[in-house]
Amino acid sequence: METSEARPALRVDIISDVVCPWCAVGYNQLAFAARRAGAVLDIYWQPFELNPDMAPEGEDLREHLAAKYGSTAEQSAQVRGQLTELGEALGFTFRFFDGMRIYNTFQAHQLIEWAEERGKGHEMKQALLTAYFTDGKNVSDLEVLADAAASLGLEGAEARAALDSGKHADSVRQRAAFWVNQGIRGVPAMVFDGRHLVTGAQGVENYASILEQLGDTGSKMR
Repeated sequence: METSEARPALRVDIISDVVCPWCAVGYNQLAFAARRAGAVLDIYWQPFELNPDMAPEGEDLREHLAAKYGSTAEQSAQVRGQLTELGEALGFTFRFFDGMRIYNTFQAHQLIEWAEERGKGHEMKQALLTAYFTDGKNVSDLEVLADAAASLGLEGAEARAALDSGKHADSVRQRAAFWVNQGIRGVPAMVFDGRHLVTGAQGVENYASILEQLGDTGSKMR
């Protein structure tokens, strides 16, 4: 990634989950604002599990939301429509469907960390968001995760072996626990420059204002 000689890239830690639609929206709003402002951002994806105790087969998404948040079918449909429109404006495709399921993401976070060691953590995060929200794939399935690695030019078999071994499990747990201990209870949550916490998907204009206030701009964003 290129950075400005005059101003260093602005570090942004994004605490999120790959089955969180507002995380996809929030990141793409930030990315849009950064491109418009010519901001240089150095993104670090941090793990957060919305459903750490969920069974491997997952749950029906609509039933899950009704049980967890009390959302009615009408409310769920309204939010899905809102998310789809927001995604379209930002270049991200949500394809919600009846019977869509939500999954545990512990393995997915391990894969992102594995990919980060190979310089492709950011790309892996984007690939998994797309796999789940656009392609409707089960992001807890090891074959799906291995295929995501292969799609980025990484070794799918090596990724599968790393997940089978659980070599990144403790690290992911520790990192996720760190953010929970910092008071993070919902995502997305973004920490700018290690000091400024912003929660929720704030919108392009608000992110643009944040970047302007922080004053870290340059020529390119990763």
